[in-house]
Parts: sequence; C-alpha cells; structure tokens
Amino acid sequence: MMESKTKIVATIGPSSQSKDVIVELISHHLDIARLNFSWDNHEGHKKVIKNIREASKESGKKVEIMQDLSGPREQSGSSHHFGGKENGEVITEKDKDDLYFGIEQGVDYVALSFVGSDKDIVELRNLIKEKGGNQRIIAKIERKVAFENIDEILEVTDGVMVARGDLGNEYPLEEIPFIQHKIIEKCNAKGKMVIVATQMMLGMVESPVPTRAEVSDVAYAIIDGANGVMLSEESATGKHPIEAVAMMEKIALASEKHLMKKDIAI
Repeated sequence: MMESKTKIVATIGPSSQSKDVIVELISHHLDIARLNFSWDNHEGHKKVIKNIREASKESGKKVEIMQDLSGPREQSGSSHHFGGKENGEVITEKDKDDLYFGIEQGVDYVALSFVGSDKDIVELRNLIKEKGGNQRIIAKIERKVAFENIDEILEVTDGVMVARGDLGNEYPLEEIPFIQHKIIEKCNAKGKMVIVATQMMLGMVESPVPTRAEVSDVAYAIIDGANGVMLSEESATGKHPIEAVAMMEKIALASEKHLMKKDIAI
C-alpha cells in the first residue's frame, strides 16, 4: 500500500506499548513513536524502546523515536501548565537526567517543552553535544513568548511542534487556527519540519471512528503545509490506538492526493 509523505507521530503508552500493538501501528505506517517523559520512569521507557525496536525490525521499517521532555510544568488535576519563571530556565534537572538517558538509548528526536527563545534550543544542543549525541531537536511552541520569538527559534531548531493545548491557555481559542497557520507558513519558508499536535482526533479515545470535524482538522493541517501530525491520548491511553493511526494515515493520503491534483486552492 502507498505510504503518505506526511509523518505520522503517535504517542506510545499503556494502550500501545506492547510489541504486538506496535507492529500493528507500523503496518498502518507509523513513522515516529513519541515517548512522553512526564510519565513513567527510565525502566518503563527502556522496555518500550526495546519493543519499538523489535517491532521495527520485525516489520522491516525504521520507526524513529521522539523523546518529549516534560519541562517546568505544574500539574493541576488532568491538565498542566507552564510552571517556570517567565525568563527563567526551561530545562530542569529532571529534563537533563531524562535527556542523558535518551541519548544513551539512541533516540532520534528530543522535543523541548515550554521553549521561550533560541537560547533554550542552543542550551539543549550543547547538552546533547557534551554527551556525544546528535539528536534532532523539536521546539514545542506552546507559550506566547515562543510564538513571538518564532523567527529566532527557527534559526537554531531542527523542527517545531505546534502544541495547541498549552497555546490555547495563552491565546483565545478562536486565534489558535491562525497562529497554527502562521507557524506552518514560517516553517515551510525555512524548510523546517513542523508537526501539528493536540486533540487532533480526541474522540477516538473512546470511539473507533473520528468526528467529521476531526477529519477536517487533520486534513487542513496537511493541506496548510504541516509535514507531521500527532496523536497523544488517542494512541497512548485510548481504546482504539490502531484505528487512530490507520485513520490518520488515510486522511494524510487523501490530503496529499488532492494537493498533487492541485484541486485545492491554498
């Protein structure tokens, strides 16, 4: 079956961390497995990394691994928000410990939470180099200051994640689609990878099929120029992780088909 050019990123968690499920995800064209370091410990992540690598080998397809550092977050019930100082460090001691573990495990990407400026990316790059790593860096744009500093961040990062959950705490919700569009536009102009994330198909946590609005959300992110789309709860803790990845790939293929036919004006 033809595979989309769009990168399908899925968060691996309790619903999807077994080797057998990961093999199924790969059969539906999973490209990047995301590990959320806000949860679990190194021993747990090590087991999941082993399962990803074994499933990847069995499937004959290289699946890259993204380590998502938790950053200075404050948890409030089921939600979280930025818990650091406005101009303070965003790489915590926990992040450093997790980062060194990730480098040791040979992860492919490191996603940095709550980025504020290019200095945060430079600091992370230096920490990676000090440990002999060459991991690519994904800057998570989830603070107002990060969007304001997007041009300088793009000069030093390898890619960007549009983390719409926290952005929605910093801007009115009705502004988020336009902020997303502007970030994608700037990433495309610089030739940088851009992943759209958060609640793309949230309904699939419970339902085996997405809503029409969710399908449109994924499609228009790709039509707009995103070269990666991401699942969070849908694949980590949801009831239908395989169906969620399969549906995301179907939407990506359909979106790319219409873009190739040039029957959509953007």
